[in-house]
Amino acid sequence: MTIPRSTYRLQFRNGMDFERARQLVPYLERLGIDHLYASPVMTAVGGSTHGYDVTHANEVDPSLGGLDGLRRLADELHARGMGLILDIVPNHMAASLENPWWRSVVAWGAESPFSGHFDIDWSQRLTLPFLGKDFAAELADGTIRLALHPEHDALAFRYHDNLYPLHPGTYWLALDGHGTFAVTANPQDDPQARAVLSEALASTGARAALEKAVDMISADRARLAAIHDAQPWQLTDWKTASRHLSYRRFFEIAGLAGLRIEEPRVFDDCHRLILELVRDGTVDGLRIDHVDGLADPAAYLKRLRAAVGPDVYIVVEKILEKEEPFATHWPVEGTTGYEFIASLADALADEREGGGLAEAFRPLRHEDHRGTYTQEMRASKRQMLSDNFEGEVRRLARLAKDMADRTDADLSRSALAEALCAMIIALPVYRTYTTATAGADGWDRQLLAAARQHAQEDVRPEVREAIDFIWELLIDDRTCSSLAGCPEFRIRLQQLSGPIMAKALEDTLFYRENAFIALNEVGGDPGRPSGGPAAFHAAMQARAETLPQALSATSTHDTKRGEDARARLYTLSEAPDAWIAATGRWSSLNARFLRTHAGRTVPEADVEWLVYQSLAGAWPLGGRNDRSAIEALGERMPPYVEKALREAKIRSNWSEPDFDYEQKVIGFVKDALGNGTFLDDFTETLAPFIAAGLMNSLTQTLVKLTAPGIPDIYQGSERCDLSLVDPDNRAPLDVSSCSVPQKPPASQANFPDYKQWLIATVLAARGRKPDPFAGPYVPLEFSDGGRQALAFLRGTPEDFALTVVPRLTYGKVDRENLCLTEEAMAGIALVVPAGFEGRTVRSVLDDRTFTLGGTLPLADILRVAPVALFIDT
Repeated sequence: MTIPRSTYRLQFRNGMDFERARQLVPYLERLGIDHLYASPVMTAVGGSTHGYDVTHANEVDPSLGGLDGLRRLADELHARGMGLILDIVPNHMAASLENPWWRSVVAWGAESPFSGHFDIDWSQRLTLPFLGKDFAAELADGTIRLALHPEHDALAFRYHDNLYPLHPGTYWLALDGHGTFAVTANPQDDPQARAVLSEALASTGARAALEKAVDMISADRARLAAIHDAQPWQLTDWKTASRHLSYRRFFEIAGLAGLRIEEPRVFDDCHRLILELVRDGTVDGLRIDHVDGLADPAAYLKRLRAAVGPDVYIVVEKILEKEEPFATHWPVEGTTGYEFIASLADALADEREGGGLAEAFRPLRHEDHRGTYTQEMRASKRQMLSDNFEGEVRRLARLAKDMADRTDADLSRSALAEALCAMIIALPVYRTYTTATAGADGWDRQLLAAARQHAQEDVRPEVREAIDFIWELLIDDRTCSSLAGCPEFRIRLQQLSGPIMAKALEDTLFYRENAFIALNEVGGDPGRPSGGPAAFHAAMQARAETLPQALSATSTHDTKRGEDARARLYTLSEAPDAWIAATGRWSSLNARFLRTHAGRTVPEADVEWLVYQSLAGAWPLGGRNDRSAIEALGERMPPYVEKALREAKIRSNWSEPDFDYEQKVIGFVKDALGNGTFLDDFTETLAPFIAAGLMNSLTQTLVKLTAPGIPDIYQGSERCDLSLVDPDNRAPLDVSSCSVPQKPPASQANFPDYKQWLIATVLAARGRKPDPFAGPYVPLEFSDGGRQALAFLRGTPEDFALTVVPRLTYGKVDRENLCLTEEAMAGIALVVPAGFEGRTVRSVLDDRTFTLGGTLPLADILRVAPVALFIDT
């Protein structure tokens, strides 16, 4: 197997196609990248900005250059000794009529040859929740009409630009009394029902006659309703999807329908081209999107590994909570690296901050959301279960009730539903992996036992009994094997707990608990204080043992903010009093821009606090003097503010947005950015945070390049990534910046060039001497206990690399050369472990050499560079 030395994530679409990517390959080679890591490239819904809404699983998107274009890109990579990793989406496809499999399901219902490809409950009609109102209201408004499809010989219901095909067996309802039109079709020969009327429309004038008849029928609303009632599907209001949906969706997105990838035929149909590309050498590795959404991730990965062979690099998108072990029995090389970001928070946030930011923020929070972090986490989960996933809970409760009745357990459906919610709320991870055949392993048993105990707190006796019953279904394989519905119950509960965790944590709580937003990151845990260097070292030692070939990410297309924005925001923990005092001044300076909405002043204090931290993270390096960057920030903030308010789900939300409120908050932000007095104060206050943040950025970068794992660089972040959450972090790559500079001076003004040069220089060194970076991880100590710097060795005394980086540098940065001041380093020394003394090392960044003694002064290590990497000679 060829293990990547480094990867570069490239987002296709939005102007990036295979030809443009091919032109970037020489740059990536100079940067030190050896694997291009591509976002999904299969054909997706027209206009897709991300590619996860796949419509053709076995077609490379023509808009990107098609299969030939992908192969030319791969050939260019391979000619330079580089590889291609492809992001694939096995969990879902687009529930779009552009998807021929989905169109077939809509047209033929359960008779479709693809009816088993999607996770659909065929005991009821297929719900299509894409109307703005309910069907009766839309019908009354005249927005739903019968139509002859302009591109097919078939009838459909037209709703705006969408044409929902009628089941051929129901054509008689529409055509009765309007002439003779032969209907000849079957789902095997015409799976998309495109040629149902081809024979009837072959004669001259037939199409015009039918179109006239269709117009007449469309005026008869009762007839349209009868035709609708006869379909295998029903058009519904999009808001009903949370309460009733006949298919499994991706999170809350009704436009993405879950696949039954666990079925061999579905696996084969969805992977035909992917496997061909792997086997013919076009693709060298795979990234598996949302592996937790699958019915049985382990079984899927075993099947995939068997199909691609042992030599293909595979990583999975899997979010690990703190202390949650990775499933090392999965036949993959690891994760995409969110746990690495969480570990960096331990390294870079001040572990002695003491909760000052949280204490200052607590009284600002909405009065209904002032509990502890754990309480608010549970409340967010409860809200998701009751408001956004009511239908999924009801289906699980129905399954549980059927089994309870068969075992004579006297449990009501409402008690079972309450028990299910209590168990999911108490589960501290995204999901467990209990299956019908393998049962629960020791870790899952431990998790479920703890969840059972917590779930039973403060519930009525019947619910406590229901929790015991559900726990038995999940744990007791003998009981489960005797109940026909139990395997499905296990699968669906686990497929629900992950989305609940993600939506409650990442897309709700992370927009409410805004005391210190640097920690509000995918995979992070703002509910616990930073663990400092000790926690970081422990995590890296474990990573070296269990995930040495996983990706080490710092920015992705899904992170809440760019890596350099996050690195800057960590520094707020170093001077919380200064930050808290500044927010009070800024509130006074901008008080005249506050608005009134529904009898209250907006933005509320907690929202204003979030605005200032978000501005701090995204503030341009040139400050207010960089007018174009400030203007651009003024354009970037409104969509961020809108998203933040809706995700918080307190004063606005996605289903019922309060547009007036949102615009008033956005208006406040725009006014603040036009307030010169505020901008002066903000710029002055932020200056030491920016300088320390840049030091953090370089620390973070070098650690990623040398710690256990495969360094992963998100497009453009090799220079400076101060982005906000998507869509801001999915901006097109600035191709003009894609050239590696000669060694620039380390200064604030030259930071993007220096960071880019640092990456290229270190990756080149790692490429010349890779062995140490595949070796053990050895934490090192400093004489000051590690307050001012962090260091570690990779490898053995015979062959090693030494990384030394600063930390906690607020107010201690020489901005002229972006280094620690001499005063900050005075008296601090690195302790060299026994076995490494006497070895000579060379600095990768400035070519100096040292002979290691028992200690090494920090002032010597970081005298001429912000960070240091030494390799033994």
